Amino acid sequence: MASRRPAKDQPASFTWTSENQSWCDAQINKYPEGRQASCVIPFLWRGQKQEGWCTIPMMEAIAKQLDMPYIRVYEVASFYTMFYLAPVGEYFVQLCGTTPCMLRGSNELRDVCKRVIGEENHVSTDGKFSWLEVECLGACTNAPMIQISTKDGDHYYEDLTPEILEDLLGKLARGEKVKIGTQHPNRHTSDPEGENTTLLDPSLYDGSRAKPLKEIPNSAPKAPAE
Repeated sequence: MASRRPAKDQPASFTWTSENQSWCDAQINKYPEGRQASCVIPFLWRGQKQEGWCTIPMMEAIAKQLDMPYIRVYEVASFYTMFYLAPVGEYFVQLCGTTPCMLRGSNELRDVCKRVIGEENHVSTDGKFSWLEVECLGACTNAPMIQISTKDGDHYYEDLTPEILEDLLGKLARGEKVKIGTQHPNRHTSDPEGENTTLLDPSLYDGSRAKPLKEIPNSAPKAPAE
């Protein structure tokens, strides 16, 4: 579980980029006067993408911006594990360890993370990686899997083996592109492995089996007689 306490070392200040400031202004305008605090979660998420984690100066700035007590912002950030209260690596690896992934080999993936990256909740010496075991990420069909979060986005990598994961981390460390999604060579998204075996008739999709509207019986209930 990620630490829910803010890191001891904090930056001196926080300032939105001009692009993010414009985005914030547009979000606030969506809410009536006095309801701006509803923006706290999207603001924290945007700030985290900008800074890499939720700093105390960032939370203080958001509290002032939304005219709400700082403690309320901190309560939200510390409650939701999607917000990081301490620095994470450039590539933040979240390893699903819930039952479907565990049965399919997540323990072996954990060993790879320990060996290649280091201990949980610690950033690698080069600043590129950190990792954490998390609860279900909702891709059970393609277990075992991980999510890797960066400032540019959050992506799933599925159908992993220890060898595939180690190769994937090595490529990221070298700045190479890696395939997002399933790593299985014969799977499309979350379909069963291999080619489709059912619903192959093209007429199911080209409209040729559709009946003319006049041949479809009217099933609407009749109005009661007055």
